[in-house]
Amino acid sequence: MTLRLDADRAAELEAVAHTNDQSVAEVIRDAIDLMIQNAKNDKEFQARLKASMERNARVLERLAG
Repeated sequence: MTLRLDADRAAELEAVAHTNDQSVAEVIRDAIDLMIQNAKNDKEFQARLKASMERNARVLERLAG
């Protein structure tokens, strides 16, 4: 996976990592984990996810014939 950041954001990320004695990769993984946990707890996201799953299930059923 490749992540492209502008110079300012990269510098801020490196500063956060250094200050917390973590690697940049660790900080990114922690941020992703937090975002996923927030999505799991977000009722609006969950409603959109359920609707998406239902749409995809219908399409897959049609494709399966």
